[in-house]
Amino acid sequence: MKPLYSQSIDEVLQQLQTTASGLTDQQAAERLRQYGPNRLAGAAKPTLLQRFVAQLRDPMLLILLVAAAVSGLTNYLAGESFAEAIIILVVVLLNAGLGVFQESKAEAAIEALQTMTAATCKVIRSGKQLTLHSDELVPGDVIVLEAGDSVPADGRLLESASLKIEEAALTGESVPAGKMAAALGLTPDRREVPLGDRKNMCYMGSAVVYGRGKAVVTATGMQTEMGKIAGALAGTKDEQTPLQRRLEELGRTLSKLVLGICVFIFVFDLAMAGSFTLQNVLSTFMVAVSLAVAAIPEGLATVVTVVLSIGVTNMSKRQAVIRRLTAVETLGCTQVICTDKTGTLTQNRMTVVEHQGDTAALATAMALCNDAHLNSDGRAEGEPTEAALVAFAAAQGLPKGQLEAERPRVDELPFDSGRKMMSTLHRVNDGFIQYTKGAPDVILQRCTSYRENGTVHPLTEAKRADLLAQNKAMADRALRVLAAAERRWTQPPTSHDSADWERDLCYLGLTGMMDPVRPEVQAAIAQCRQAGIRPVMITGDHKDTAVAIARQLQIIDDPSQALTGAELDAMSDEELARKVQQYGVYARVQPEHKTRIVAAWRQQGAVTAMSGDGVNDAPSLKMADIGIGMGVTGTDVTKNVADMVLADDNFATIVAAVEEGRRIYDNIRKSIQFLLASNMSEVLGVFVATLLGFTLLNPVHLLFINLITDCFPALALGMEKGEPDTMQRPPRRTTEGIFAGGLGLDIAWQGMLIAAITLVSYILGHCMEVGFFEMPRGVSPDGMTMAFLTMSFCEVCHSFNMRSQRKSLFSLHSHNPVLWGAMAGSLVLTTAVLEIPPLAAMFGFTPVSLPEYLVALALALLILPIVELVKWFQRRHARTA
Repeated sequence: MKPLYSQSIDEVLQQLQTTASGLTDQQAAERLRQYGPNRLAGAAKPTLLQRFVAQLRDPMLLILLVAAAVSGLTNYLAGESFAEAIIILVVVLLNAGLGVFQESKAEAAIEALQTMTAATCKVIRSGKQLTLHSDELVPGDVIVLEAGDSVPADGRLLESASLKIEEAALTGESVPAGKMAAALGLTPDRREVPLGDRKNMCYMGSAVVYGRGKAVVTATGMQTEMGKIAGALAGTKDEQTPLQRRLEELGRTLSKLVLGICVFIFVFDLAMAGSFTLQNVLSTFMVAVSLAVAAIPEGLATVVTVVLSIGVTNMSKRQAVIRRLTAVETLGCTQVICTDKTGTLTQNRMTVVEHQGDTAALATAMALCNDAHLNSDGRAEGEPTEAALVAFAAAQGLPKGQLEAERPRVDELPFDSGRKMMSTLHRVNDGFIQYTKGAPDVILQRCTSYRENGTVHPLTEAKRADLLAQNKAMADRALRVLAAAERRWTQPPTSHDSADWERDLCYLGLTGMMDPVRPEVQAAIAQCRQAGIRPVMITGDHKDTAVAIARQLQIIDDPSQALTGAELDAMSDEELARKVQQYGVYARVQPEHKTRIVAAWRQQGAVTAMSGDGVNDAPSLKMADIGIGMGVTGTDVTKNVADMVLADDNFATIVAAVEEGRRIYDNIRKSIQFLLASNMSEVLGVFVATLLGFTLLNPVHLLFINLITDCFPALALGMEKGEPDTMQRPPRRTTEGIFAGGLGLDIAWQGMLIAAITLVSYILGHCMEVGFFEMPRGVSPDGMTMAFLTMSFCEVCHSFNMRSQRKSLFSLHSHNPVLWGAMAGSLVLTTAVLEIPPLAAMFGFTPVSLPEYLVALALALLILPIVELVKWFQRRHARTA
């Protein structure tokens, strides 16, 4: 059988058992069952058992397994029960299970976000154009391709209008390939055409960069050319944010430091004991293990991952879909937001409210030089600007369907952001007529005549100036203005050179479209100003239109703060970098200008976000610190390179995402501060107690504290609401470390404070046990029990202090119910292991009297007033500094 690229269109359709009108829904459903979803096979996910084993490979858990073995050996030699060894094993299994659960939840959250940004495509079924998820495509479907689309499956082209497709992923050729619909001929010397030369085929994973076309799907999923190399694409690594990498490095550093301290304590204890019996060596080893358990914040990486996944899920509920986790951190540092005007600052609901020129000829040109259409209900469908023009023509009694029947399109030059024009060629009775629409100033440069009252007149410079003044008057009223022109041909043009087509045109008139500003945008821009973020408007519209809207939104307050693309071209990159802060509006820009603007801001050291929707916006989105794609009007190409996709194309959503990014980062810092201060208190407590000659807590006690009273409050802090001043402070610097703003110092003194309170509780417990004051030696059952209670409850109370680094806990008007739940649960479980005899015996606790219990709780509560007092001094110092 001949390959599909060498068959005629009729032969291809016959072989695939389909028609140019597409499959029926029933046929598509049957083929979907036969061929399966149109998706590539991803990397195999690890099973639950594999995840569990991976958790057990954690160095901290391996140390605990060794500790369980040593504890069991010690208990065996002493003829005691194996309770401690069993508890350590249970805690290890619980910790691993909790890690698997949290990892699975975080992965599920990220997968849910990927589903929200799943690719869609335009499909013709039963003669009607639909938009479907790409994984629903089947062989035989007819797809519509336009500039900016990702090709969703392999296909044979049925139509090509100046179609160009970038196929570098498959062919390595960076220059887009021109496409055609005709069959490719084979010769005895050429029995097969190389993939890169198959000009009538399109392939999954490639991108349409120009023109439009239709294709019939020939292969889906793993049967596509991309599917054949999918194995090489599947092995991608899990992405980590800079913060996660820094915390991993911190964990490794802490581990090395702790190992050094553990060795010192081990040697020091043995030397002080003066005995090297097996029993003594094993008990000394357990003390060293206690220190390791206390020092390593095993929940840190898990907490950060879970907080990030919860945060991006919350962002998606606010219509901002994060595609790369690194964007969450960068959002909090954003200093400049470069945004499109149409659809982002405005509602993208175009309506023609004013027009100038020959109405019938103007409306005909605007409707035919257009890819929108009227549906069966008479409503215009398509890109908002084009739909508005089709609706305008229909309102003049010129429905597009009727016009197309009278003047069928035979050729076209698609819209190009560089030319700022689109041209179509139509067959008429006496030959051919070309319609061109685009930016008025550009159209008028190509015109040599104009139509008025049905008569064509030469276009003088005075008339050109008058028409430009009409354009400016419309633009000054914040209207989006387009012009239309025509040209007669006796024979169709032989080339597709725009310079040949778009000259000697006859001007027809102007249309002015109103696109109302989104009502929530003005407040969002004011919020940007408060947050130290500079909003910058970038648009292809006329400068006067852009200035009018920018002044209405208070993006600029003077027209001198606006720059056109032509003025930008006259500047060198160095001059632009020097002056970029002077401008808040860029009008009549081309895609390459966006890249220069981003580069200039970044050269000034500003963290820059850039939004875009067109196929040519992809380079500027990739260059920006945060590329923002449009979920409604955006092309597949821009969405694929974006770090974040707006589900509603709304500027206010960008600002909301920045606020959420700041909140997430603040909460991660709170969790880190709480965990490290808690672990420091445990390390210092165990270390000082060892130097003083008594055992503060056993490894199993520290494990319980780390698992119950550390991990769950830390997760609860990750769900804290944003503080009132979240968007009233300047952006965080990218060079700012995780311990900036006095966080490291706060961790140090708070860790020492909790350790001191716990040591005091131990000493008081021992004294209340013996009835007089003395420094404890060895193990004091009452002292250890009180120290456990104090440290557990002190850390839980301290988690409330962490709700704000500097503000008073009592000044916060919001509540964190999850934190209250964590506190209640921790208190109940802590009391349970103390008061329920079997549990108390397993943990080695002794019953304490009510006075001892109340003293331990009172000491734990001291953390609240002491931290409040220090915060007050810190706020006072900050005000006077």
